Amino acid sequence: MIMSELVKEFNDYRAKMNEVILSKNNLVMKRLWNLDTNTYEAGALDTKTKELLGLVASMVLRCDDCIKYHLGKSAEAGVTTEELYEVFAVANVVGGTIVIPHTRRAAEYWEAVKNGE
Repeated sequence: MIMSELVKEFNDYRAKMNEVILSKNNLVMKRLWNLDTNTYEAGALDTKTKELLGLVASMVLRCDDCIKYHLGKSAEAGVTTEELYEVFAVANVVGGTIVIPHTRRAAEYWEAVKNGE
């Protein structure tokens, strides 16, 4: 699958800046990022469920970068479009109408992830 420019740009920027930040060797930042990584590993809940939970939280908190990250990870975990739109519904009910613009951008990004456009 050809990666869309939207997805490539996000992934490239994220990787570049993660490298910069981690190169400063700040112990607290490294521990925080390690905690984040470990949180989404399979446990009592599988990785797919945890990514969807992360997506709902990111949408309610209105963090577009976080939403994009969790959309990419959700695709890797095998989330279907039908499942994703149920997650969008939960996020909009919990977060209210202020989440609608983030849902639009999330839908656009999901299409780019799934279709490589």
